[in-house]
Amino acid sequence: MKKLLICLMLLSVPFAFSVYTSDVANAAEDYAKWGKVAMQKTQEKYPAAKIKDYKHIGRVHGTNTTVEKFKLWLKENNKEFGVLINIEFDKKTERIVEITFREVPR
Repeated sequence: MKKLLICLMLLSVPFAFSVYTSDVANAAEDYAKWGKVAMQKTQEKYPAAKIKDYKHIGRVHGTNTTVEKFKLWLKENNKEFGVLINIEFDKKTERIVEITFREVPR
């Protein structure tokens, strides 16, 4: 019985790992899609600036909506600054509800 239990445990490890990596891959695809939106909307708001860097800060789940949070680092003329972008979207339809921008010095 002990050997059977050990065999079952060993056989379940690859399955558990594949489920985990699948979830991680899906999350990465999701935030990458919203990251493109963040960069596009930032470029529209700051057309003279160059996007130097990009970082996904996180995701906040609400009842009906989700907010993806990003920080982009911009350079415009000799000025460099950060912009925090929140993209709120409907969970079911993925329709954008609101996009907010906030400039930060660092």
